[in-house]
Amino acid sequence: MIRIIKIVFAAVLISAVLEPWSASAESAEPKKITDEAQLSYIDTQGNSDLTTLLMVNTLKYIPRDYLLTTWKVEALKSSQDGQDTAERYSTSLRLDYRIDSRLYTFTDAMWLQDEFANIDDRYYLGAGLGYKIIDGPEHTLDSEAGINYTLDSYNDNTEKNYAGGRLFGKYSYNFTDKNKFEQAVEYLHDFEDSENYNVNSETSYTAAVNSILSLKTSYKVKYDNEPAGGAEYSDRIMSITLVVNFL
Repeated sequence: MIRIIKIVFAAVLISAVLEPWSASAESAEPKKITDEAQLSYIDTQGNSDLTTLLMVNTLKYIPRDYLLTTWKVEALKSSQDGQDTAERYSTSLRLDYRIDSRLYTFTDAMWLQDEFANIDDRYYLGAGLGYKIIDGPEHTLDSEAGINYTLDSYNDNTEKNYAGGRLFGKYSYNFTDKNKFEQAVEYLHDFEDSENYNVNSETSYTAAVNSILSLKTSYKVKYDNEPAGGAEYSDRIMSITLVVNFL
């Protein structure tokens, strides 16, 4: 608990120092590059020592008014009584091309290693079309549909490669410019095996402390209808995350 307090205190102190610089930067032209880091740390002590660390970094770059590049890196590590129990690492790169104010296309690539789901390596390549059904400013609703190809390697030395489809929806309610509620749902389907599908959901609320620092509460559910190696059908993650906007 002391370590958590130290982390939060340090983040608040840094954000207070950077706040004047950030405010002056916001008054200038819109940013071409933004970087957001998320850190969640849970330390439980008592009958057992359980530690969970989640780190996410999202870098966005707008080279043109109609282009958006997003690079995301995520790491989740869990340990109990000083021994590592499971880890999850992923990185993804995505390019969005805006056709008009509501319609856009996208292509993305991802790598994933997930010990929780017995996945040694997953390589994913996809493309699709998106449409902003509601385009704010208070309410936004985005929808996406696409196709993808996935190459999986599992812990039991088996492999599976398949073409599939993707449906995605995300609703946002913006209480203010920096305080928002979001609900996202993603469905991934294997064209070759109808029983092989995944459903991912994230419910979150973000509250800003200032222009740099925010607190995000989220609940994620990752459901796999055909889990590998006897893994559980679903993973659930409840977290309170410190969010820092560096750029």
